[in-house]
Amino acid sequence: MTNSKRRKGLTVASALLGGVLVLSACSGGDDSASGSDGGDSSQSKVDEAAAKETSAAQIKITPEDGTDNASINNSAAVTVSKGTLTEVTMTTAEGAVVEGAISADKTSWKPNAQLERSTTYKVAVTAKDAKGLEAHENASFTTVSPKNSFLGYFTPEDGSTVGVGMPVSINFDKSITNKAAVQKGVTVTSTSGQEVVCHWFNDTRMDCRPDEYWKGGSTVTLKMALDGVEGADGVYGVQEKTVTFKIGRNQISYVDAKTKQMKVTQDGKTIKTIPISAGSPENTTYEGVMVMSEKFKETRMNGATVGFTDDDGKGEYDIKDVPHAIRLSSSGTFIHGNYWGAKSIFGSVNTSHGCVGLSDTKGANDKGTAGYWFYNNSIVGDVVVVENTGDKTIAPDNGLNGWNMDWAQWKAGSAV
Repeated sequence: MTNSKRRKGLTVASALLGGVLVLSACSGGDDSASGSDGGDSSQSKVDEAAAKETSAAQIKITPEDGTDNASINNSAAVTVSKGTLTEVTMTTAEGAVVEGAISADKTSWKPNAQLERSTTYKVAVTAKDAKGLEAHENASFTTVSPKNSFLGYFTPEDGSTVGVGMPVSINFDKSITNKAAVQKGVTVTSTSGQEVVCHWFNDTRMDCRPDEYWKGGSTVTLKMALDGVEGADGVYGVQEKTVTFKIGRNQISYVDAKTKQMKVTQDGKTIKTIPISAGSPENTTYEGVMVMSEKFKETRMNGATVGFTDDDGKGEYDIKDVPHAIRLSSSGTFIHGNYWGAKSIFGSVNTSHGCVGLSDTKGANDKGTAGYWFYNNSIVGDVVVVENTGDKTIAPDNGLNGWNMDWAQWKAGSAV
């Protein structure tokens, strides 16, 4: 090879090698395009971003993003460590804003009210650390549906004053198969110190009471900690609630269908004796301990609703304005005023279809009648003991009448 040919070959090789170097360079530019100070090249921008400090604030949103069947009570919460919250927004999928509050130390947030079931919520959070650097977090979750949750409807009401016979009665809107778990989520206590035991009548009803009547003047507290409790397969509780009610004076009334008299006692002392008319020999009144569950100044009573019908299918009676009616059973036993019967029947003849009647006047405004007096001196939860009717003892689950079950039987119905 001559010197000229050799120089030409080196020149070509150099050019090819330079092309390879250019094609494989990450910056894609030549020396002039990537000056010694870094310039504005893509690589320098990446390096600059990577070198920046990130916020030390660590945000946590619960429930986790994508959660289904979330609680409507305690699920939604935001916390931050190594920083403070500056903004939290929570909205439904449709854009409705959920009001909430950041804590005084700015490290947590929660909504102001219970969430709705079967609703998707979106949460966006901003926090900053001690250096003022911001951190951001987002999540979306869906709350439990009515199909997959259960509620317990309870009596008595929060803040009410009731008689000594009033049990705590809870009716669930779904069948409960895991009764022990649900019962453990319900506690009933009294300032009297009385032991309280809950009894399951069926898969949807649980009543709670002490061995003997509540002590007059005591305060009873019901706590329902059922949020997230699995009551049946795939069905969860959603309630977190505390209810308190007062026990009034000890009033127990004794109805004797044989003597046709009712003796009203308070704290063991007779305060009034009232002549009554109980169920006729053909339609006797249940015997046993009965608890007042509802009061109506006036109400309609139609025999057809409780099985008393004529040949045409219509009720044997239909009285649209029965005065001073107090319910004693779910099946229709009342103690009530009676204005349509002769005054002479009270204290002498049993004439009703199973209720206990007291002398009264149409309109429910005559203060001089026995019906008026008894209605105005009774409260829900008072006890009426019915005797000597010749009928069977009322079923414990027919109304709030669990007192007709002895303590051993009652405790046997507990799932715990």
